Amino acid sequence: MSTPPIVLGAVAYDPKVVTIWDGFLAWLGRRGLAFDYVLYSNYEHQVEAHLRGEVDVAWNSPLAWIETCRVARARGRRAEAIAMRDTDQDLTSVVLVRADAGPGLASLADLRGKRVAVGAADSPQATLIPLEVLAAAGVAPHRDCEVIRHDLLLGKHGDHIGGEREAVRALLAGAVDAACVIDGNHAAFTREGTIPPGAVRVLAQTPAYDHCNLTVLDGGRDPAALARLRELLLGMRYDDPEVRPLLDLEGLTRWEPGRTSGYALLERAVDRLGTLGPWLARQGVA
Repeated sequence: MSTPPIVLGAVAYDPKVVTIWDGFLAWLGRRGLAFDYVLYSNYEHQVEAHLRGEVDVAWNSPLAWIETCRVARARGRRAEAIAMRDTDQDLTSVVLVRADAGPGLASLADLRGKRVAVGAADSPQATLIPLEVLAAAGVAPHRDCEVIRHDLLLGKHGDHIGGEREAVRALLAGAVDAACVIDGNHAAFTREGTIPPGAVRVLAQTPAYDHCNLTVLDGGRDPAALARLRELLLGMRYDDPEVRPLLDLEGLTRWEPGRTSGYALLERAVDRLGTLGPWLARQGVA
């Protein structure tokens, strides 16, 4: 009887996800690891499937990581981040204003009474973390400033750039006073021409945080196979011509050991904003 494959769950936020995981499946198989994957339309379904044991490892957004940890802990279980991309570490978001906004917009405190554009409601990088930083600066979202959300593809936790692009377009059109985006998308929007040269300036930058990770739960079906998966991923090299196209598609140059210290800012955000309350209640977690 053949060994059951390690099954990974991932969210289909873009058609390239199929190409990426098909490539990993073939690469891992050639190294003797039975592997398969299942795609989900949103992270909440993926987290619930992982907790039910339908997948062995989940490619989680930072918000999905927190969801998994909180439900697992409430059920007496433990989640572990076994790997993450090098590009998932030490990220920042920025609050942009128009370059012609004038000296009246010099700090986050000056956004009191203003309109602030963000990404989707469940986007860590373009909504939750920037709003936490704004609140920590004394400007309470929804009370001291108006928050204008761009709820594209809810359930995918901002793993797309549509909501952030719309937030920037609203800023450029003068419909809002500030827009929140991840720093990498600020650069990308400038390169592609969505942001004309000199049109915006950075009002504030968030502290660093981490993004996605590969999550496993204790009591998994095959700990030895999961350890082998981690070993193989960490052993990938960008200068390997067989591997490089897959890493380029997935947006990394190397896999790093998983760490969880970079999620504290998002933890504070979801607690302050009450983001997870309704979903946690449906899982039986107070």
